[in-house]
Amino acid sequence: MRLRKSTLFRAIQELERNGTLLPNVDNELLDTDVSINERVLRGVFQNCSDVIFRSIMAGKIKMLFVYVDGLIDTKMLDQVVLKPLLFEGMPNGMERVRSVSQIVKDQLIAIAETKVVHKISEVVEGVLKSKLAILIEGEGAALVADLKGFEKRSVEEPAAEIAVRGPRDGFTETLRVNTALVRRRIRSPKLKMESSTVGSLSQTDIVIAYVEGIVQDSVLNEVRERVQRIQIDSVLESGYIEEFIEDHPYSPFPTVQNTERPDVVCASILEGKVAIFVDNTPFVLIVPLTFWTGFQAVEDYYERFGYSTFIRFIRLVLFNMSLFFPSLFVAATTFHPQLIPTNLLISIAAAREGVPFPAVVEALLMEFMFEGLREAGIRLPKPIGSAVSIVGALVIGEAAVQAGIISAPIVIVVSTTGIASFAIPRYNFGIAYRMLRFPMLFMAGMMGLYGVAFVALMIFIHLVNLRSFGIPYLTPVAPQIPGNLKDIFWRSPRWTMTHRPALISGKSNKRLPEGQKPSPKRGRNSK
Repeated sequence: MRLRKSTLFRAIQELERNGTLLPNVDNELLDTDVSINERVLRGVFQNCSDVIFRSIMAGKIKMLFVYVDGLIDTKMLDQVVLKPLLFEGMPNGMERVRSVSQIVKDQLIAIAETKVVHKISEVVEGVLKSKLAILIEGEGAALVADLKGFEKRSVEEPAAEIAVRGPRDGFTETLRVNTALVRRRIRSPKLKMESSTVGSLSQTDIVIAYVEGIVQDSVLNEVRERVQRIQIDSVLESGYIEEFIEDHPYSPFPTVQNTERPDVVCASILEGKVAIFVDNTPFVLIVPLTFWTGFQAVEDYYERFGYSTFIRFIRLVLFNMSLFFPSLFVAATTFHPQLIPTNLLISIAAAREGVPFPAVVEALLMEFMFEGLREAGIRLPKPIGSAVSIVGALVIGEAAVQAGIISAPIVIVVSTTGIASFAIPRYNFGIAYRMLRFPMLFMAGMMGLYGVAFVALMIFIHLVNLRSFGIPYLTPVAPQIPGNLKDIFWRSPRWTMTHRPALISGKSNKRLPEGQKPSPKRGRNSK
């Protein structure tokens, strides 16, 4: 004990001299003298006004409480910890035994996740993770109790993923609230949640969730390995993790899905995917991601299959329109006017009379202004954001047409394209097509339909070569798996989708028995 105390004294002197924590203090054991431990901890938390040091006397035993103000439940601290110790006294014989384990058993049994630690670094880590540290005179150990009580946002519907039909709850910034929302839906011990910490300064908690037996072992091991390889000082949002684990960081197409909806996470991990929860953000990452997931909305699985199939067809048409419509218009009006009906061509020529710019410059100007108005509508406060974007588009478009700077047909084309891009359910997928629209417009203005075909071919080749955690991006179309095409271009009845995606799920890929169909009973008046 003398050697340990002398080491702590040297650490205290160095702390008081430099105001910094020595590296060897991280592995230093706690001393039996509370005052020495307090001086070391005060040096560690120097200039941290939110860290509270509170000393009490429980009988003849001195105790020190260390916690971060605002991160623990002070009412529970008063009722569950301080009140029994100060007013009910210590158990008989406690002055003689003075055992932390005895205190855990007799005094603090109501506190969940209580453990005994013996190192200064463990006390510091516990305090910074919203826990209460209790140091006791005569004990070379400390008690770390979970008394989290910080302010948190209530569970509400995500603003970016609104569903006409479906659950109305969404993830919050609290990690355990998010994992509980998933556990409520999948009440099986096969749902596994592995915890780890990322960030040397932020010490951000993350959870890897999957269903045992359904997930592929190769995908799960790859997720674990990529997360463990992350070396960064802080993680403030799940986007930090996404950039470190994605397969193709320079591709405009995302290979990691993010969502705020618990039902989307549950449906994904039941298909064999892996979910990554990150503390302090409502966005949960899902891997692997396929191209076709970007066109699937939550209503597709809550509405009847006929309506879902119809809406999905419309969605696919609008997707192609958002990517190709401006480029085809520029290519046809500039290089291939013979493809346009005569009456329509005369109307377009009359509208463009007096316009000083070629069609490709008009389209690029309008696309740039449309993207600027969309960004302004997002960044401005909600009460005026939508008004500015809508009124700005109308005023600028009308004024530009009347001034003869651009033609009316190009305004119609760009507006239609913008509306079509809003039909893509996944926001990050829409960003990819908004980016690709500009090089395609540029090539259409240079080479006409040949330029459009060239860019489209390059996009298709790029998509074929993309992979997400070893899974082909275009699966089950390329490579083609006929049994899994029931949920790609259309949504088949639920009783026909008997198997999970072949390349994504593991050994247990069967959803329901084959041959199961609805069997309505014939009523009394039926013929």
